[in-house]
Amino acid sequence: MDSRQKAILLITSLGSFLTPFMGSSINIAIPQIGTEFFSDAILLSWVATSYLLASAILVVPMGRLADMRGRTKIFLAGVALYTACSLLSAMVPSVEYLIACRVFQGIGGAMIFSTAVAIITSAMPPNLRGTALGINVSVVYAGLTLGPFIGGLITEFFGWRSIFYFNFILGVLIFIASLKYLHIDEKKDKNTKFDLLGSVFYAGFILCLMLGFQEIQESFGLLLFALAVIFLIVFLGWEKMSPNPVFEISLITKNRVFALSNLAALINYSATYAIGFLLSIYLQTIRGFDPFTAGLILIAQPLLQTVFSPVTGRLSDKYNSSYIATLGMGFISAGLLLFAGLNVESSIYMIIGNLCFLGFGFALFSSPNTHVVMNSVDERRYGVASGILGTMRLCGMMASMGISMLAFSLTIGREALSEAELSGIMSGINIAFAIFLVLCIIGTFASLVRKKNKKKTEEISF
Repeated sequence: MDSRQKAILLITSLGSFLTPFMGSSINIAIPQIGTEFFSDAILLSWVATSYLLASAILVVPMGRLADMRGRTKIFLAGVALYTACSLLSAMVPSVEYLIACRVFQGIGGAMIFSTAVAIITSAMPPNLRGTALGINVSVVYAGLTLGPFIGGLITEFFGWRSIFYFNFILGVLIFIASLKYLHIDEKKDKNTKFDLLGSVFYAGFILCLMLGFQEIQESFGLLLFALAVIFLIVFLGWEKMSPNPVFEISLITKNRVFALSNLAALINYSATYAIGFLLSIYLQTIRGFDPFTAGLILIAQPLLQTVFSPVTGRLSDKYNSSYIATLGMGFISAGLLLFAGLNVESSIYMIIGNLCFLGFGFALFSSPNTHVVMNSVDERRYGVASGILGTMRLCGMMASMGISMLAFSLTIGREALSEAELSGIMSGINIAFAIFLVLCIIGTFASLVRKKNKKKTEEISF
């Protein structure tokens, strides 16, 4: 890997660091935010889900726009928007304003999600992609690792708003570095017209689907699901007729590896993203730990991910990535089984040990699965492929939070966490982990049945 490639990898990985760092650190601050604004658990969940929803709606259109106008430009704009919204989030007077700022952060996040992996994939030769993607995933997990620790530390001593100030400073540094060093030659599709109408139909589908999942316990949720189906039918029909579709249907219908790898990613994130959210509530509300101590405990999982992701990335350059990813899903299923039996007397050492076990499973799954996805398409589709993979991740995150909120709505309703019965909170946590376990078992089979790649570095085009 030459110096130019190293610089590209460093900058895009640091950009990828921003979003998981914010997500994992803000989870630690959720109880304190709820106390300041006296918010219930369901409203507080929107601090996380509003960001995820905005990102999920826009990540595929942004990926397509990046293929057309330049991935580095979209990446740079995303870092700028995300950083500015971090500053605004630190100054909000209510949880509703915070949620609004998180929506705009989600737009910036979509620009980063849809370009970082695509930039790395296009800049690296095939024999180094697994290693580079493994390093990128490792940095993402470093964000998850440092988030609970730094978030818990500064929340304990400086309050939850300091998390956003810290993120703002970090974003400014990444933006300056990007202006100076992120210069690459790109194959742009400048003559292609952007599919605006298709993007609107896609946004309507994702919006109704995700909101419907959030309101699944109400009759309004069923109406939203029906609207999502209508938007999906219209969207698919339009994309088949469009000369320049925002979402190439053939990527799903004609590429089994791409389709099943994305399905595995969707299920993986649906079953795992809310682990930190649930355990943060468990450790602080059920067990009475302060934010800093809770953060130290939660650091175990992403720490193992950070350490082993470069290793699994290198392995995916040499061995079948699908098999490595499937093994990782199996590890995660075993870890979720243990957490499904969590109770008020569970050993903290067991929790830390199981988080380490899950972290190793995530390392086995994430970078090899990303390698499979990006190697299954040609360079002209890197932006869209990265966007679709990002959509699977974001929709999975949204679904994971939705499952958690559904579980809490069944056990404590809209009662504030500070006033809810501890037995109801504990039951909600157990229900959520049980659902996650079932999903992860299904995801393991989806990962297992995808077609074996005969050549790791082969790019499939059609």
